[in-house]
Amino acid sequence: MEAEKDQIHCFISGRVQGVGFRAFVLDNASALGLTGWCRNVGWDRVEVLGEGDRGSLEKLIEILKIGPGMSRVENVTVNWNPATGEFDRFRVR
Repeated sequence: MEAEKDQIHCFISGRVQGVGFRAFVLDNASALGLTGWCRNVGWDRVEVLGEGDRGSLEKLIEILKIGPGMSRVENVTVNWNPATGEFDRFRVR
């Protein structure tokens, strides 16, 4: 029986645009075996929707709080939901 999947919907704010944040999320989410997407929102936020096992999602949240070297993460909001299973890989939108 396949393990139950969860979904996180996150908004990361701070200096998160123009610093490779989306590529950083893509690389880490893919390495963790997650599916979903990330995109820029406004001038100072990145939105992430990820699906997978809870442990991998929790690891991604911790990674989002750090960000790539040139970023400065000020806030990460996380909402947990049941996974929809609609994604086949992780993408940048």
